[in-house]
Amino acid sequence: MNESFELIYHDLNIANSESLSEEALLEIIAERVAFLIENDKDLLLSYLYRLDIEESNIETALNPLQNDPAHMALAKLILTRQKQRVETKQKYKVEPIDEWEF
Repeated sequence: MNESFELIYHDLNIANSESLSEEALLEIIAERVAFLIENDKDLLLSYLYRLDIEESNIETALNPLQNDPAHMALAKLILTRQKQRVETKQKYKVEPIDEWEF
């Protein structure tokens, strides 16, 4: 499994599995999003804000005329954003400063 997905598993608190495909990962995220839509919309919006997902993209995903159901459209946004974050971390990888590790 590539390092990018390992970082995404870690960020999303998902147990890493060598056999987990991108589609399976998307399905796991979609299930969590569906649960949060039903049970805690404020927490879901907080997560989306923390991930720095564009508000206009969220509005588009929640549009009833969208092809994908809301939970799947939001899951795709989350996975795409996580991939972007991993790419940025790898591109600008910085060695920790002695005695400043957290």
